[in-house]
Amino acid sequence: MIAIIKTGGKQYKVREKDIIKVERLDKKEGSEMVFKDVLLVSDKEGKKVSIGAPKVKGAEVTAKVLEEKKDKKVTIVKYKSKIRYRRKRGHRQWYTKVRIEKIAA
Repeated sequence: MIAIIKTGGKQYKVREKDIIKVERLDKKEGSEMVFKDVLLVSDKEGKKVSIGAPKVKGAEVTAKVLEEKKDKKVTIVKYKSKIRYRRKRGHRQWYTKVRIEKIAA
């Protein structure tokens, strides 16, 4: 089964046993969670496809939270020539790593 879920303002194409990084969720490590914002569900061959308007009714994706930590540092550099303006900043975004356990249509 393949599904497209929406979380954190982004959409993810997932299969069972996939491990994905999503925007930070307030869940403990080892806990289970359910994504109810399922936009599309399909079988492996693509013969049976359910497209939601905007969500597929009765469909949900169950996932297990593996870890919650900060991502790699992203460096932001601002520079303007001839006026001695230079700024360098860094940012590390929080994320939650989840493993997709079950896709129910």
